Parts: sequence; structure tokens; C-alpha cells
Amino acid sequence: MKKVHIILLIVIAAAIGVLISMTGDLSTYDTLASARQKQGKFVHVIAKLDRTQPIVYDALKDPNYLSFFVVDSLGDRTQVIYHEPKPADLESSDRLVIKGRMNGQVFDCKDILLKCPSKYKDDKHQVQQQLNAKL
Repeated sequence: MKKVHIILLIVIAAAIGVLISMTGDLSTYDTLASARQKQGKFVHVIAKLDRTQPIVYDALKDPNYLSFFVVDSLGDRTQVIYHEPKPADLESSDRLVIKGRMNGQVFDCKDILLKCPSKYKDDKHQVQQQLNAKL
């Protein structure tokens, strides 16, 4: 074999190794029940804020402690503890993607993504007015 072929094989093997190592970071969304079965494992859960339970946050006492309850799509409910400042618009968010680990019956959250589809929906009345103004 020529040196070029050997180098090419090494580059291809390295690329395959990098791709395989990156697939370990891929994750799917779990339910709260499956997250409980994976105690201590990092998971992503899509849930809604349980508005029947209080949100515990006191910026003066401890700005890095937030506690609230979420309900997943199957109706399972759990407490979430987040050790960062409270995200703006948490109460108005439609859905949450919480990333973290189950610790017993409590979800220890490392990151929260707020989903607010109402931001992206067009106001039909406003769109109709804009169309009428152009005509």
C-alpha cells in the first residue's frame, strides 16, 4: 500500500471514532416514569408547569433555589429543584423541557428550556388588518 492510502485509512478511522463518540451525547425525551427508573442518569423531560402547586422562589433569601411542580404528557407529577435564578416567563410558558437527573422522587434540574408557542402564532385579526391595508 502507498503512504497516501494508509494516511487516508487513518483519517477515515479517526472520523468514524469521532462520530461514534458524539452519538453518546444524543438523547431522547423521557417521561417522568422512565426518568424515575433511570435514577441518577441525565435525561430530558417535556412537561407542563403544574399551576395548582406554588412556585417557591425567594431572590433575597436564596437566588439560586427554585422549586416547582411539573406534569408530563401522561399525567405524572413531580417536584423540580433548580439551583439557578428563576427563568423569566416561567409562569407564562406553555411547555418546559427540563434537563437533569431524578433523585428519589425529586427531579434535580440542571437546565430549563421554555417553550412558548403563542409567541409564534399569528394574530388573525392583525393579519387581516395588514392584508386590508395593502389592498
